[in-house]
Amino acid sequence: MTIELTDWATDILNRAQSAAARFNSDATIRLTRTASGVEAVLADEPEPEDQAVVTGDMTLFVEAGLEGLVDCKEPHDQLVLRPHGSTPNAHGEHG
Repeated sequence: MTIELTDWATDILNRAQSAAARFNSDATIRLTRTASGVEAVLADEPEPEDQAVVTGDMTLFVEAGLEGLVDCKEPHDQLVLRPHGSTPNAHGEHG
């Protein structure tokens, strides 16, 4: 697995997972590739080629081949995909 998560991204994804679980205990966050990088969607189960990534108490499904550093940026805690080794954004940083 070649995906990394910043503390900020982990916090955002944990909160989303907790909120989703209140309505559907089977819901899990799945990270998928988009034209602009990465997106978190809700899924009941992984796709056949997905990788499971455990971070804290949360297990994410990650689309096969998705690589890099998952980070966040303002406004609205948007997920972004950066190359491995990138400097993580700080809360409140625009970029």
